[in-house]
Amino acid sequence: MESILKSVKEASKIVSQLNGGVKRKLLNEMADRLEKYQNEIIEANKKDVEYAENNNLSCALIDRLVLNEKRIKDMASSLRDIAKLKDPVGRVIDGWKIDNGLEIQKVKIPIGVIGIIYESRPNVTSDAAGLCLMSGNACILKGGKEAFHSNAVIIEILRDVLKRNNLPEDIIAILPDYSRSGVEWLIKQDKYVDLIIPRGGENLIKFVSENSKVPVIKHDKGLCHVYVHKDANLQKAARIAINSKVQRPGVCNAMETLLVDRDIAGKFLPIIKEMMESEGVELRGCEITLEYIDIKKATEEDWHTEYLDKILSIKIVDNLEDAISHIEKYGSHHSDSIVTENLKVAEEFLNRVDSACVYVNASTRFTDGGVFGFGAEVGISTNKLHARGPMGIDDLTTYKYKIIGDGQIRE
Repeated sequence: MESILKSVKEASKIVSQLNGGVKRKLLNEMADRLEKYQNEIIEANKKDVEYAENNNLSCALIDRLVLNEKRIKDMASSLRDIAKLKDPVGRVIDGWKIDNGLEIQKVKIPIGVIGIIYESRPNVTSDAAGLCLMSGNACILKGGKEAFHSNAVIIEILRDVLKRNNLPEDIIAILPDYSRSGVEWLIKQDKYVDLIIPRGGENLIKFVSENSKVPVIKHDKGLCHVYVHKDANLQKAARIAINSKVQRPGVCNAMETLLVDRDIAGKFLPIIKEMMESEGVELRGCEITLEYIDIKKATEEDWHTEYLDKILSIKIVDNLEDAISHIEKYGSHHSDSIVTENLKVAEEFLNRVDSACVYVNASTRFTDGGVFGFGAEVGISTNKLHARGPMGIDDLTTYKYKIIGDGQIRE
């Protein structure tokens, strides 16, 4: 495996020098070939889905694993969208001249070799590879064993495009060891890898964060909240809550806890109970919630749980302060939303909630690189450094200073 990383490191020097036109050409060719070989991808994916079902993996995980004609088309579209973006490499962030005549420029450059560790979702393979390529980075991908066949075919297609264009195939590489020991080995290779981005369950994120010698930007769990304030439009609040929970419950930007002001609980809870249960959602509520609707009682563990399933916890709060305190205590700094017609309250929520994405009168499901206009994302960072929220090509760059002189020396 070390020889693979050596090759990826060398390939990173070449991809970092490619101009935007070349990178766009490669991405569009990769998109075309994903569509051309969609039948091969789907056949490989069927093997992974069968493995998942035989091993009783969760419905949410299987949903993220499945590839069909539409999802492959979306993968190709993401690559084409990335190709349309402005090349970040070489962009001058700032520039100035100091008293002695030295001209200083702060310029965006690629990070180098990016290791991406992820579970289940094979579309991440093409998204991550495309974003790394457009930002001038080489990548080493470590997918989960449950997507082994799908990832292998996708990687082969992408690497073949590089080969056809007389470029090193190891600009995009996959780690052959799918075990936990393979992860442990990769995250200690700071000689070859410049950044690790883990995407997956809470245990994976914790393990990588605690054991990596390579800098880590973590894609932590999405324990997202929607807070229905007393001044909310209840019809609007119901639509937002339903979408946040039901539209795709097995993803990290789905709502897991609904917070409701006590002043409107009597009106709103019966409405939301009927709507949620009609969608097959199991509801769990605090003691006060149970005074209004007949549902299962929530435990302390529920407030900490990212269900990734059709399960929702409901908590009654007294006011904005109470809601923010709950989010601070139990949230994961991912995505949180308030529904209110009170502009002052909305502004306070936006300013005080310390999450990567904070919404007013909108579903948490919009936290997505594609939706934000990034083409795709390598993850949704819950870090504060060096990137936060959906990570696109700009977040896969760093910078250096270029200084131009004319014989200046320091006295």
